[in-house]
Amino acid sequence: MNDAHLHLIVNHFPIIGTIFGFGILIVGMLLKNNSVKNTAYVLFIVAAIFAALSMATGEGAEELVEDMPNIGKKIIHEHEELAEKLAIALYVLGAASLFALFLSVKKNSKEKLVSYFILGLAFVAIFLSQKVGTSGGEIRHTEIRENPVVTEGTNQNLIPNTNDKEADKK
Repeated sequence: MNDAHLHLIVNHFPIIGTIFGFGILIVGMLLKNNSVKNTAYVLFIVAAIFAALSMATGEGAEELVEDMPNIGKKIIHEHEELAEKLAIALYVLGAASLFALFLSVKKNSKEKLVSYFILGLAFVAIFLSQKVGTSGGEIRHTEIRENPVVTEGTNQNLIPNTNDKEADKK
C-alpha cells in the first residue's frame, strides 16, 4: 500500500466527519442535550486527526501522480493549498472541541458560548471541505473539471464537445 492509496483511504473522513459533526451539533444545541453535543465534539476531534493523516500522506500521493497524463503540478498545487487551509481550520476546530468537552464535563456555563463558536468554525470548515474535495476529485476525475480534458484514444462521447453539438445541427 503506497501513500496515494493511504491518502485515498483517510482523506474522506475529515470532510464527512465535519459534515456529520455539524448536523449533530445543531441537533444537540436545539435539544439542549450535552451528550449529543459531546458526540459532535468527538467527531470534530477525530476529523482533525484524520486531517493530519491526510496531510501526512498527501505529499507522497503527489509524488506518485504529478507526472501522470492529464494531471500536472498546477492542479495538485491548488488542491494542496486548499487542503492546508482546511487542515488549519480542522485543527482549530478539534482543539476548540477538546476545550468544549472539558467545559461540558466541568458543567461550565461558557460551554454554550463555545458551542456557537464551534458551530461557526464547522461551517467554515464545511465550506473549505467542499473546495478541497472538489479540487482533489478533479486531480483524477477529469470529467468534473471546469474544462474537461479529452485525450487521444478516449471515447469522445463521454465528454460533451461543443464542436460535436454544432456538427449534429447540420
